[in-house]
Amino acid sequence: MEKRKLQLTGGSTYILSLPKKWVVEMGLKEGDEVEMEKRGDGSLVVFLSPKRGERKNEVVLKVHPGDNPYSLARRVVSLYLVGCNVIRLRAGEGRISTAQREVLRSFVRTKLVGTEITTDLPGEMVLQVLMSYPELSVKDALRRMYLIAMSMREDAMLALESSKAELARDVVARDDEVDRFGMYIIRQLKSAVEDPRLIREIGLESGRDCLGYRIITKMVERVSDHLVLLAQNTLQLKGRVPGEVLRRMKEMEGLVFSVFQDAVSSLFEEDYAKAERVMERREEILKTEERAIREALRRVSGEDLLALRLMIESLRRIGEYGSDIAEIVLNLNAFKMAEER
Repeated sequence: MEKRKLQLTGGSTYILSLPKKWVVEMGLKEGDEVEMEKRGDGSLVVFLSPKRGERKNEVVLKVHPGDNPYSLARRVVSLYLVGCNVIRLRAGEGRISTAQREVLRSFVRTKLVGTEITTDLPGEMVLQVLMSYPELSVKDALRRMYLIAMSMREDAMLALESSKAELARDVVARDDEVDRFGMYIIRQLKSAVEDPRLIREIGLESGRDCLGYRIITKMVERVSDHLVLLAQNTLQLKGRVPGEVLRRMKEMEGLVFSVFQDAVSSLFEEDYAKAERVMERREEILKTEERAIREALRRVSGEDLLALRLMIESLRRIGEYGSDIAEIVLNLNAFKMAEER
């Protein structure tokens, strides 16, 4: 911690000197411009000017014939998440193999929002992120994740009721869409943590929001994962689910998704009171789970009982994620709530 004294010049202008070590490290000289931003906590942050502070966002990744295609794709995803806008893959020798190329194309198509393959040559592939931050904010991307998850919910339950395997398989496939938007949000949040000037550009208010939205994004992804498990276990059933068991499961499903919907709604509406009401429904979820399990134990046996128990567990977990989201909403809006009272 360094201390500096304010100096008054000209009778109305205050001057504060910058530490020489920092100025030298940043390569600044007399006449260079810096930017300043006043934060909500009263602090004043000094930034380099945009041109001087611009991060290198183009990288070259060497590709060797023996590189595992999926390992290579994971490296590309990592570079995407840390904010690289241009990723050049160059063959260290010969060419990029067909297997490597196909996996990379698949990852770009199914995992990386706003990314296109702009060059596809035997020895080089260039991936470029063409979408800018204002085009799809964190809140907009999270809302899309939520809507996809809700559509998965509808089809997962319909598949369970009607035993339609194609519906269950479609639910599994849609999980990729949720993951795509999840990674896009992580990319935005990582960039904003590195450069706080981007926080408002991605649609948030503070660094505290970045942490909250990162956790909530992961929870929405987990809800989607449990819907996939619900669909996969539906495919494992040998016979139809008895009517009374199905009724209890639908009762539970209606409750947990009511909790999940209200939690997400409280986030977008910044509604502290609604989030608090969601938190109060945790015990209700456990009671409906007990009823569903008792009914399944009474009427089902063998492998189908195991599949149903796993489905009931997935529904409970979805309800728990809804409660956890509501808890984060309480934390994000704590100061607002205190002001209102």
